[in-house]
Amino acid sequence: MKLIAGLGNPGTAYSRTRHNIGFICLDRLAKDLGIKFERRICQAKIGHGKLDDEDIYLAKPQTFMNSSGRAIKCLVKRLGLKANTDLIVVHDELDLPLGVIRIKKGGSSAGHKGVQSIIDELGADEFIRLRIGIGRPGGPDVVDYVLDNFTGEEKTVLTEVISRTCQAILTIINQGPDAAMNEFNK
Repeated sequence: MKLIAGLGNPGTAYSRTRHNIGFICLDRLAKDLGIKFERRICQAKIGHGKLDDEDIYLAKPQTFMNSSGRAIKCLVKRLGLKANTDLIVVHDELDLPLGVIRIKKGGSSAGHKGVQSIIDELGADEFIRLRIGIGRPGGPDVVDYVLDNFTGEEKTVLTEVISRTCQAILTIINQGPDAAMNEFNK
């Protein structure tokens, strides 16, 4: 059983922002796998399906980004999962250029408050992260940048990034994180 959690902020005002790339990718993965977000459990929108014989849960926490850990901790506990092997967190990453994805096992939050919330709530940093580069703004105003919509130019890159992210998630599930890192961390 796997829990794939996309990080973002609830509500239409945030739906197409850079900070919501985790939600955007999960929406695409759900569509590809025929999974619908039909339930609300642990302050998260949940979709459930199967990939081969593996139960897959997709989650979009509705707690706002900086409190994502509350929903994730509740889901991990409720589903009886081991965070270090069964949890995949998909989130935006300022320190990667737009279009670059990186898979990582464990480690610090690198300043990402949603990831830090998960680490704090779980009491451990050992879970798989799929980091999606959104680039860093030229000026100091990071908050406005991550909460702004993708530009038209960025949207041309975004389609391919979303597709690769979904492929990377499926590779993690089917072949494990090491195989996925070898393939996608290039």
